[in-house]
Amino acid sequence: MTTLEPPRVKSKHVRLLGVPMDLGAGRRGVDMGPSALRYAGLDQTVQALGHTFEDGGDVSVPIPERRDRDQKPRFLKEITRVCQRLAHRVEHTLDEGSMPLVIGGDHSMAIGTIAGVASHFRKKNEKVGVIWVDAHADMNIPATSPSGNIHGMPLASVLGYGAPELVELGGFSPKVDADSCVMIGIRSVDRGELEVVLKSGIHYFEMMKIDALGMNEVVKRAIKIASKNTAGIHLSFDIDGVDPMFAPGVGTPVPGGLSMREAHLLCEMVADSGKVVSMEFAEVNPIHDNANATGELCRDLIASALGQKVIPGLPPGRD
Repeated sequence: MTTLEPPRVKSKHVRLLGVPMDLGAGRRGVDMGPSALRYAGLDQTVQALGHTFEDGGDVSVPIPERRDRDQKPRFLKEITRVCQRLAHRVEHTLDEGSMPLVIGGDHSMAIGTIAGVASHFRKKNEKVGVIWVDAHADMNIPATSPSGNIHGMPLASVLGYGAPELVELGGFSPKVDADSCVMIGIRSVDRGELEVVLKSGIHYFEMMKIDALGMNEVVKRAIKIASKNTAGIHLSFDIDGVDPMFAPGVGTPVPGGLSMREAHLLCEMVADSGKVVSMEFAEVNPIHDNANATGELCRDLIASALGQKVIPGLPPGRD
């Protein structure tokens, strides 16, 4: 009897890029996220999956105490410069045939990551889709943001809404089309922000839809949306998308999030699709963590997104 092998993830050269930035967040600590993941043995975990791994070091980031806090949005100039540097390094990584794995750091770094990914594919006249996992929509613009914190604005920025410095990063806008973007796990949206979400036309699966449809169906739909007429998928994963019961080490926890198993299933299915071209994981905050539990969870989710299986090579079970 012939048995079918499960999809296998091709070996990749993974280049880690750290972004020790908390300029975009309201609470300090996520600048230590890259260190927490390195301490958790991310390099060994990736190599054990058969991939080659290169630690590309950290993007240079200024510290908040030495900068002007009164900008609106907060630290706009500094975050723009960091994202410009990150975009260049992400684009260069893809140009060399490697997969960028960006670890942060607050989620404002996604403006730079996605600008770099989009710029690489733009040279080929291709586009990229995005799967955005988060407790928050991150679709605020300066006029709607209650805090002025840019980590609540990155998805709006790459879709073409918000501060011109962020929207035009890299010299083009939008970076991605709303019809190729999917939000998963959303459960906290500001009132003014909701108007931007609805205006944009972006696809979203808030927690109610995940409960109703099941994560398997949600991820199937998300992959189909993000891969249609695109060169591949960028996975942007804010670890606060996971319920704080499993991921306590975040700056802005919101109850009622993804379970550990749902988060792993999402990453496993995205890996099996074979369509992921780049990834970023954001908002690990060791100050609020318990013995690096969130850092270790993030490490394990990255492993799932790179093809980790409970039992590698096991044929599918019988229904």
